[in-house]
Amino acid sequence: MISEVTMPSMGADMTEGTIAKWLMAEGDSVNRGDKLAEIETDKTVVEMEAYADGLLRKIVVPEGTLVPVGTIIAFIGDAADELPEVQSTTEAKSLNSEKPVPVAEDPKPEPAQTTSDNSPPAPVSLAVSDGRVKASPIARKIAYEKGINIAEVPGTGPGGRITKSDVENFTPSPSFAVSGGRAPVVVDGSDIPLTSMRQAIARVTVKSKTEAPHYYVTHEVNMEPAMMFRSQLNDALTDQGDGDTVSVNDMVLKAITMALLKYPKWNSTFSGDKLVGNSDINLGVAIALEEGLIVPAVLAIQNMSLIEISRAVRDLGARARGKGGSLTQAEMTQGTFGTSNLGMFGTDTFAAIIVPSNAGIIAVGAVKEKPVVKDGQIVVGLAMNATISADHRVGDGAEAAMLLGEFQKALENPARLML
Repeated sequence: MISEVTMPSMGADMTEGTIAKWLMAEGDSVNRGDKLAEIETDKTVVEMEAYADGLLRKIVVPEGTLVPVGTIIAFIGDAADELPEVQSTTEAKSLNSEKPVPVAEDPKPEPAQTTSDNSPPAPVSLAVSDGRVKASPIARKIAYEKGINIAEVPGTGPGGRITKSDVENFTPSPSFAVSGGRAPVVVDGSDIPLTSMRQAIARVTVKSKTEAPHYYVTHEVNMEPAMMFRSQLNDALTDQGDGDTVSVNDMVLKAITMALLKYPKWNSTFSGDKLVGNSDINLGVAIALEEGLIVPAVLAIQNMSLIEISRAVRDLGARARGKGGSLTQAEMTQGTFGTSNLGMFGTDTFAAIIVPSNAGIIAVGAVKEKPVVKDGQIVVGLAMNATISADHRVGDGAEAAMLLGEFQKALENPARLML
């Protein structure tokens, strides 16, 4: 029996995807669960799994082609099965074809002036009436550092664009020197076109904040026991020589997992007249890429030790950044609860947006020194703020506080993390 393979949805915000690479060829034997192709979405590249057994009879959509979700891209079946006819989709767009790139509109420069001796045209200065100037980012940076008004620099690049060398070779006018080198501050008012990934993030965050009634609960966690435990554990791991280390974030994930095991209601999804439970805890980990944010999940994390969680998170991060493989469809679509950590940026407290269709997400800040009262004396302690963003359709404030309290208990009694 012939089975249709269609472009899968890798998230609630995905409307189309690109066949980045076929991992099997026509005629290859396919088993359910085999990696069939790499699909490029607005956010990342994801491995698509096969959902039928048989032979890969025909590849309908070639590599490098963008098609809507639900489009037939291949057929799997037996050698004797008759292949149905498939009309080519008019929506398919080859990545190899040129696509217009939105740019900020700039007035067209005046036609270059030529002289009778055929000397090259003079550089064109693009200081324009609306405050926009064509210049490369590095040129703007150097101009800012030197205190040069970028609008005064003649551009020699294509269309009069100001380049790095233009700024480096620019000699300020006498009036610039008289003013002590203080140029007027010019703010770059150029439009910034959104990448497809940033547009996808905009869609999914608006969907989440519109459909899920968020509320927030914050606890301050005493991290002194956890940091001492981490130091001792990493010393022991170093002596063992396997290259393993445990981060604060690894401990956070383990503590959230333990809290969800005690309060599994928060590992469910709101669905009209019921909460749909999940038999695994698939904990999403927010990862900031240069292009934007993704939240792949560590699957079945409830079965992992603290060391195994550490290894899984490192592997997830490496594959998210394109090193050592691609993320799987399950990792990108089957998360059941979320985590986010801005501690590395020095953030104290923040609230994250819930990933659809999760019930909540816990956001943690930096572990910082602060004065605390201990045995009647003010001493230096270590603390971290944790905030849960919770879906009010799933549970009330008291229930979210209980979940966060269990999370806090695990970190303040870190031996529990090894259970």
